[in-house]
Amino acid sequence: MGFTHRQLFQKHMAPTSDAPLALEIKSAEHIYLTDVDDKKYIDLISGIAVSNVGHRNPEVVQAIKDQLDQYMHLMVYGEYIQSPQVLLAEALVKSTNTSSLNQVYFTNSGTEAVEGAMKLAKRYTKRREIIACHNAYHGATQGALSLAGDEQFKNSFRPLLPYVRHIQHGNLDDLNQITIKTAAIFIEIVGGEAGVKTASKAYFKALRARCTEVGCLLVLDEIQTGFGRTGTFWAFQAMDIIPDVLLSAKGMGGGMPIGAFLANESLMQTLSYAPVLGHITTFGGHPVSCAASLATLNYIQNNRLLDQIEEKHQLFKELLIHPIIKDFRGVGLMIAVEMQDFKTVKAVIDTCILNGLITDWFLFCDNSLRIAPPLVITLDEIKMACNILLQAMDKVYKS
Repeated sequence: MGFTHRQLFQKHMAPTSDAPLALEIKSAEHIYLTDVDDKKYIDLISGIAVSNVGHRNPEVVQAIKDQLDQYMHLMVYGEYIQSPQVLLAEALVKSTNTSSLNQVYFTNSGTEAVEGAMKLAKRYTKRREIIACHNAYHGATQGALSLAGDEQFKNSFRPLLPYVRHIQHGNLDDLNQITIKTAAIFIEIVGGEAGVKTASKAYFKALRARCTEVGCLLVLDEIQTGFGRTGTFWAFQAMDIIPDVLLSAKGMGGGMPIGAFLANESLMQTLSYAPVLGHITTFGGHPVSCAASLATLNYIQNNRLLDQIEEKHQLFKELLIHPIIKDFRGVGLMIAVEMQDFKTVKAVIDTCILNGLITDWFLFCDNSLRIAPPLVITLDEIKMACNILLQAMDKVYKS
């Protein structure tokens, strides 16, 4: 007699925690996941800001099928002309509404986009120092982990990269720490794992000016915020600035693995010589993932999803009122609901799962509940989701 899937999961899948959710999902559609017992869940976190256009979006699925009928992997990135890559690159460049972010380097993930951008910054500026923010998360590989702004999260993996410093997100005085020794600053417009922490337009304009003044590259990590999550296609577009390097992943694939960093041609060219193949990837820009990403981008734009984000945000804000809630923070459909402590948050999460709704907490803000549904969630579905959330909060509050 063979093992069940659950037993195989426990036996052979390397763990990431001692308490995984361990839901066995058999199908997914729109904002819903269905388990092997036919129980349906509202996915209120989009697989952590991934399924922006919903699970198995029909247009994304069709694009994947069409590409499978043509070809899959052909050659390492950058050697062959592949229509899914070049058409997606063109669409990404257009989506930024800038003339400077005109070249794209495709990767497999957000972490790889970070790694590529770190190399680009050092190669272009010939400087060694990189600055990031406290309570920031940029990925789990050793280079990206070096940028993480939480010491407990990375102490077990030292030594990490040298010459990495941290500043406070949104603190104008800290911008003086960006100097002529700094190759780049990596920063999020909205601090995701910090618990949806934002800064003002004035701060980001001052940051842009400081980077220009000292010749430091401004690298914006839009791995969570890109592809419409905050209500503009890219979060930087609401700040009246243009980065030197833009990072994307998560929501850009419609559920398929893909990442990218965008920059000016003059920057990108430096990765092609001294040495040649200064940055290389086998599967980055996989044609099937690129086809899915282009379909995702087109779906967001053609269906005017961005026009709906603020109304949906306001509905969450209006409905989520409860004595257990200490603060409501958010930009678009990237929301944190703060409670007293992690114990309270975890109790609400567990109760929600029992009642058919999946939510989560933040790596560096575990007293807050994560809400980041697919952008296609309807107003009626938001009401249904909030009803489940409030029922869970009632139960925890009264216990």
